Amino acid sequence: MSKIAVIGYGVVGSGTVELFEKNKASIAKKVGREVEIKYIVDLKEFPDSPYHEKFVKDFAIVRDDQEVEVVAEVMGGLNPAYQFTKQLLESGKSVVTSNKELVAYHGAELLAIAHAHNVNYLFEASVGGGIPIIRPLNKCLAGNTIEEVSGILNGTTNFILTKMIREQVDFETALKTAQKLGYAEKDPTADVEGYDACRKICILGSLAFGRHIYPEMVHCSGITKITTDDVEYAENAGYAVKLIGTVKSVGEDQLTAIVCPRLVSKSSILAAVEDVYNAITVIGDGVGDVMFYGKGAGKLPTASAVLGDIIDALRHKERNLDISWEDTGERDFVISYKQAEVSMYVRIRADKADQLKSALSEMFGKLIFIERAGRPKNELAFITPNMMEEQIDENLTILSHTGDILSKIRIL
Repeated sequence: MSKIAVIGYGVVGSGTVELFEKNKASIAKKVGREVEIKYIVDLKEFPDSPYHEKFVKDFAIVRDDQEVEVVAEVMGGLNPAYQFTKQLLESGKSVVTSNKELVAYHGAELLAIAHAHNVNYLFEASVGGGIPIIRPLNKCLAGNTIEEVSGILNGTTNFILTKMIREQVDFETALKTAQKLGYAEKDPTADVEGYDACRKICILGSLAFGRHIYPEMVHCSGITKITTDDVEYAENAGYAVKLIGTVKSVGEDQLTAIVCPRLVSKSSILAAVEDVYNAITVIGDGVGDVMFYGKGAGKLPTASAVLGDIIDALRHKERNLDISWEDTGERDFVISYKQAEVSMYVRIRADKADQLKSALSEMFGKLIFIERAGRPKNELAFITPNMMEEQIDENLTILSHTGDILSKIRIL
């Protein structure tokens, strides 16, 4: 009989316990022995829970119980999750987690501690909810040199943008709908400002390229400034607006890492990914383009990934699964996004805007001008050719003396 524990009984924690109890018999077959949840750690009281006898408030009980082999840390946040995880690994217990913030900031260190104590630190649930992506990157695609990892990594923002596109409603209206349906938190900052997607691209990039990418190394911008005007221009030009996280090799030992809204061509599968779904594309030198698609969040999809890691950790007791990346202390291997080439959608407001077209073409080169129904005479929207982003910004600085820069969105 193997004993496990769950720390945190929120959405993911309760889902993990629920799914475990439902599939207890099949989990035992996959592990090769009976498995039981011995403890659930949470500071709150759950007197009506069918599992109320398993609840404890003192983390040390779990840490010091030698019967417990694997612990699911699903409490979220950095503290005390960081201290708890370190102590569990050092005490010889494997830890599985859905805590993307903890992995993004301390993944390299915690993986090294797991290696040193011959246990495992697994985090499939930290990216993409129930979508398998960590294992494929670490195992199935291991024979490839990864060139790029990119995708829609946040279901909340994808739902909001889908509402804006389908129903032509503004950001605030779409956000309120997302909150009403439970897709967005009361404080949606982490989602709509791109921080959640940033943490996820850090994890994927660190795993794919073998060096720890910290969130502060990633340029991050959210969707709060996207307007229905931008959505309409994009639609007319054959694009959909999506929040995309990308980490990409741009030269020998150099990467770019960015989370931002992008115009995605309707010819791309990513453009068709709607509502709360996520999609992650990986480009490898051998396999080419592959995509991982599914519900990126939610109680049971995320619990599914947590349980998958629990099963893996139990099946590989006293054997490390060799997931790791380096933390050399260097940070200059991620170069500024301004040094990367990109094509940009720009919307400006200026007197006699149409008369600026020839001057704009001299400034940027061949432009694609976009129309929309009822376009004001003092408004102009265009797409630049592919060029260094810092050069685009220099041109826009000059242009700002003539008119107002209303929007700029990168093209995928």
